[in-house]
Amino acid sequence: MLDEMFRLQGELNKRIGYDTQLLRENFDPVKAGQWLNDYIIAAANELEELRNCTFWKHWCKEAKDGRRFELHDLQNARVEVIDLFFFLISMAQCVGLSAEEVAELYKQKLKVNHDRQNSNYSMANKTESDNKNIRLNRKNS
Repeated sequence: MLDEMFRLQGELNKRIGYDTQLLRENFDPVKAGQWLNDYIIAAANELEELRNCTFWKHWCKEAKDGRRFELHDLQNARVEVIDLFFFLISMAQCVGLSAEEVAELYKQKLKVNHDRQNSNYSMANKTESDNKNIRLNRKNS
């Protein structure tokens, strides 16, 4: 299913002028960075729209009534989460990742996250050294 989502997103991206498949074949770090930043801005906006599906403002009546963070618009929250998938897939494509590679890196990072939980993860003691070994198994990664 992830393969199909990447294919469909690639088609949509190409339609709007961001040919992520061509970028993968002829990687240009400047273009990749520009497109990546466009998608980061868009994803940040979607996160704000998702947050607006809750009563997050501490000064609002709902928060004062004890309902802060209550999810009040489930239907729209679901749509905003899907919008985030659009942009996350696009960001993955901008950095040259295929669906299979996303799954591969996800599994590697999942192991790191479990290991962190098993070792009493602490922000005060956090380093990024455990992320250094997360790598793709391809020649030009």
